[in-house]
Amino acid sequence: MYDAIVLGLGGMGSAAAAHLARRGRRVLGLERFGPAHDRGSSHGESRIIRQAYFEGPAYVPLLLRAYELWSQLEADTGADLLTLTGALMIGPEDSRTVAGAVASARAWDLPHEVLPAAELRRRFPTLAPGPGDVALHERRGGFLRPEAVVSAHLAVARRAGAELRFADPALGWEPDGGGVAVRTASGTVRADHLVVTAGPWAPQVLAGLGLPLVVERQVQYWFDPRGGTGAFAPDRHPVWIWEEPGGLQFYGFPAVGGPGGGVKAAFFRRGAPTTPETIDRAVPPEEADDLRARLRRSVPDLGGPLLRATACMYTTTPDEHFVIDRHPSLPQVTLAGGFSGHGFKFVSVVGEILADLALAGSTAHDIGLFRAARFAGRAAAAPRG
Repeated sequence: MYDAIVLGLGGMGSAAAAHLARRGRRVLGLERFGPAHDRGSSHGESRIIRQAYFEGPAYVPLLLRAYELWSQLEADTGADLLTLTGALMIGPEDSRTVAGAVASARAWDLPHEVLPAAELRRRFPTLAPGPGDVALHERRGGFLRPEAVVSAHLAVARRAGAELRFADPALGWEPDGGGVAVRTASGTVRADHLVVTAGPWAPQVLAGLGLPLVVERQVQYWFDPRGGTGAFAPDRHPVWIWEEPGGLQFYGFPAVGGPGGGVKAAFFRRGAPTTPETIDRAVPPEEADDLRARLRRSVPDLGGPLLRATACMYTTTPDEHFVIDRHPSLPQVTLAGGFSGHGFKFVSVVGEILADLALAGSTAHDIGLFRAARFAGRAAAAPRG
């Protein structure tokens, strides 16, 4: 008998297991693959982190807490998890990417600059903005290393006494008195609380709740920059998100892997519906042509050879906000999903929130934006602090 079972040990699940175990609870973590695997949504070497949040000012307090927890996790584990490079949100001044980031920065008095196209080109000569482009620049942006983050949280959880089972998928779960029973490939386990952090498997695990979670295939590409990776080194080049007129967004990183590792870029929220069982993980070279054409205009040195590509999965909601809630009729079950596209930077604080909800039924963090009840009233309201 455990105090809590965490179902899925990717980004959010590994953090939840760590926070629960640190609070002295008997924790079991279940994962269908190995630790820090590449079958879900928490892989690919890098994830953008930023504070001037174009998705909405309500996210900023969570980000400020997340940054504190990232520093704590690095101190606790000695792992290199977060690199600050600065971040650029580029596009027309009235675009969601730029205007939304400016609104969040002003609402929370975050240090930032708005750069016209000429100044953007002067400071960052790898970039070729058009005359109608501007950029919000924030120095506190950068990138996280997702595989290292998951490994660090798993290490903290294990050190605090959590039992972590890999290659042991959950086959189903059901209420068991005031607790839960989870059937796995190796048998049935029971706990007072269940935390569901199943990523792209959430639509299956939470079937029947009416949550409009959609899984999409996304592809991450690494290009060989003309002239080498020197100009894209993390101490010289920021992370960036670029919005074209019409709303299409694409993004990129510094050369995280060093010489020979290439520079990563990808489209933002441009994928085809899939499932974990049917996703096509093969990426033919011609699939990169559309992104390469845009890079040739905007980041010309990246418009060359493709070194490699990998497919992953986004799990999204119609309004692009997360789901963080308790089950509508089973208070012993906590739900978390719909993070893909912009969720990984919140992993550290979401782990804290999920531990709060599982153990106390509420959290001091304002998570009203993430109530499952917003979807046609088919789930109960989320508790708030």
